[in-house]
Formats: sequence, structure tokens, C-alpha cells
Amino acid sequence: MIRVLVADDQALVRAGVRMLLQAAGDMEVVAEAQDGAEAVRQAERHVPDVILMDLRMPRVDGLEAIRRVLAARPAARIVVLTTFAEDADVHAALRAGAVGFLVKDDEPERMVDAVRKAAAGEQLLAPSVLRRVVEGFLAAGDRAAAPAPAGLTERELEVLALVGTGLSNAEIAERLHVGVTTVKTHVGAAMDKLGLRNRIQAAVVAHRMGLVDASFRPVRPTRHPGGGPANNPAG
Repeated sequence: MIRVLVADDQALVRAGVRMLLQAAGDMEVVAEAQDGAEAVRQAERHVPDVILMDLRMPRVDGLEAIRRVLAARPAARIVVLTTFAEDADVHAALRAGAVGFLVKDDEPERMVDAVRKAAAGEQLLAPSVLRRVVEGFLAAGDRAAAPAPAGLTERELEVLALVGTGLSNAEIAERLHVGVTTVKTHVGAAMDKLGLRNRIQAAVVAHRMGLVDASFRPVRPTRHPGGGPANNPAG
């Protein structure tokens, strides 16, 4: 059962989200919050798997709440839930450590799918949106201080490059002819070594490290487990 915290200043929105998620059958809304300060307290008390966080709330806004929650529990999975998907909001929330972005008028099925993906550590932005976000980060100067590989294995660098192209774990597994669990292990290890909180940050770092080119194709060749070259979109 996926445990969810819903933080929004509108009671009607919280009630609707609760009904939607609990009807899915594999989710439970364990707490609600009407402002950012309460969201931080409820996150500490209930330790939810996923937090749906509105950005515009009184007293403490959603952006500051994201920072406070992640400062206390870096592994928290926070999905922004807002009315206006402006680029500035997207960049600020993802930079703070949110794992994805939902607009309140999205289809209900998209919210359910987003919660499941967040809980599983999957990518929540469509490749086209990820591309815009990464380009925004790089245009703002994020190329300046790319981290060193810091002990990453060849396979971890290879997987990180594919994360940078926007592929999901399942798509990476298919590309490399390995299991999804294996991919998750490599992604997690690479993110831990680089001090990253989510796949969006990982994608930005992959570009900063030169693992992905400007056309969003991996620079590093991908290989089968046996050592032979696999399909490489850059080739």
C-alpha cells in the first residue's frame, strides 16, 4: 500500500484527491495539510511514501515546505500539485528536490499513475518536458560545476547517460538487456555517489558531465552484459 500525504490549502481539492487515490486500491491517504508548515509536521509524523504538495499555500509555501521536508528526510518523494505549470515554478520545485510536477486539471488517471511512479522511483516528466527543464537548468549556468564521476562504475555511467535522455527504468532495462531491478540498483548507486535526490537532477548532471549530447542522445556507447555493443541512438 502506497502511503500518501496531500498538502493543499483548499479543502475541496484535498477531499477530491483523497477520494481519487483511495479508489485506486493500492494507495492510502495517511494525512492532509492545509499549509506548508503543517505539511512538514505531517511528513515527519507519518513518513509517507509520496507527498503531493501544492506550491501556493499560506504561512509557509510549498517550495519552502519541500526544502524543509527533504532536509529532514532526503529520500522523501514529493510531487508538486499546482494550478499553473509555469517554467519558473517547475525549475524552482525540481531544483529544491521535487520528483515531478502535476497540474490540477490533468486527467485523474495521470495523478494515480504519477503517485505509483513516484513511489517506485520512476521518471515523472515526459521526455519533451524533461528536455525543456534540463535546457532551462543548463541555460541558467548549471554546466559550470559538473561533479566528478566519483567512483562511478562504467555501467553506472552508462545508465546515468540513459537517464539523461529521459528513458524510464523499464526502457533502460530493455536497451541494455538487463532486469529492471538491476537498472534501479545502478541508478540508485549513481545518485548516491553524486549526492542527487531525483532523476531530474540526475538527468541534468548527465548533461553537465558530457554523457548526453545536445540532441539528448547518449555520448557513451551502450553495451550488452556480455560486452558486445548494443543499439546506440548516437551511432
